[in-house]
Amino acid sequence: MKIAVALSGGVDSSVSAYLLKQAGHDVFGLFMKNWEEKDASGHCLAEKDYEDVIKVCETLDIPYYGINFAEEYWNQVFTHFLDEIKQGYTPNPDILCNREIKFNVLYKKALALGADALTTGHYCQTSDGQLLKGKDSGKDQSYFLYTIKSDILRNVQFPIGHMLKPDVRKLAHDANIPVFDKKDSTGICFIGKRNFKEFLENYIPKSPGHFETLDGKVIGTHEGAVYYTIGQRKGMGIGGPGDAWFVVGKDIERNVVLVAQGSEHPALFSYELFATDISWVHSPPTEFPFTCKAKIRYRQQEEPCVIESVENGKMHVTFPQPMRAITPRQSVVFYDGDTCLGGALIEKAGPSLYSLHLQ
Repeated sequence: MKIAVALSGGVDSSVSAYLLKQAGHDVFGLFMKNWEEKDASGHCLAEKDYEDVIKVCETLDIPYYGINFAEEYWNQVFTHFLDEIKQGYTPNPDILCNREIKFNVLYKKALALGADALTTGHYCQTSDGQLLKGKDSGKDQSYFLYTIKSDILRNVQFPIGHMLKPDVRKLAHDANIPVFDKKDSTGICFIGKRNFKEFLENYIPKSPGHFETLDGKVIGTHEGAVYYTIGQRKGMGIGGPGDAWFVVGKDIERNVVLVAQGSEHPALFSYELFATDISWVHSPPTEFPFTCKAKIRYRQQEEPCVIESVENGKMHVTFPQPMRAITPRQSVVFYDGDTCLGGALIEKAGPSLYSLHLQ
């Protein structure tokens, strides 16, 4: 079987290639350059990863290709990401990147080069077109792949999905894979970890405004409401007595960030949400209300929920226990045991516990 492996220069994708080669497959590597940027010394950041890819492929004795998808990434992912930020939302570019780049243009490129399947280093698994969680619960990435349809998943492999991260690193070390101790990549997909606000200031001008309490008291100033997200605590510069301040809402028209004290403030919690852009991996539920589990951010355990209805592309979801910091344009992703069913983009939260108390 001829298999293309999406190589990032990291340990996960490198071990994926190693396992397939050991299994006797005809393997070749694909490195995507999706972001054009140089560091302070003038070196292209992507070139450093490409150098690691070359070392890995030479060690494994497999061919490799470098592909520049910077234009596709800019047009199909990053401009959309900026548009959402400007509207005051908090989008997740990793999910869009997987749908539009890795499992679309890269997938098609792999097939065009003669591959029978595409492999990535994601911590998840597949079974007959279904998307399953990875064995390592701390690394499971099914949340980011809920938009990938079953017809594509049938031609995708995740060789390390059944492994724990420490075992992946040990295998890389034992196999003399040169990136066995390379740090994991973090931050925005293909852009990396950096000061998020400083990064956005390169594309979205500062727009000074006020921090306000829920009763309308001005307690500080900020450089733009679009730079903040629901539930945020750090980076606001608001001091004083009492508990820490948290973002509980935004008024984009007035350029106001609403804040309240305490991580458990009732303004942060809601029993329901409304969502759009619904995507099911395999087949959608046929009857509603539909009971399953869901999470509204990556680093979260699934919680029981009820999908009350899906009508005209709109979804209504309720939770027995209130959910904290439901954030517009983040994703709500649904599970049945280890199976990722699909998900949707959060449009808005229902009334907060704070507003319900005022009624």
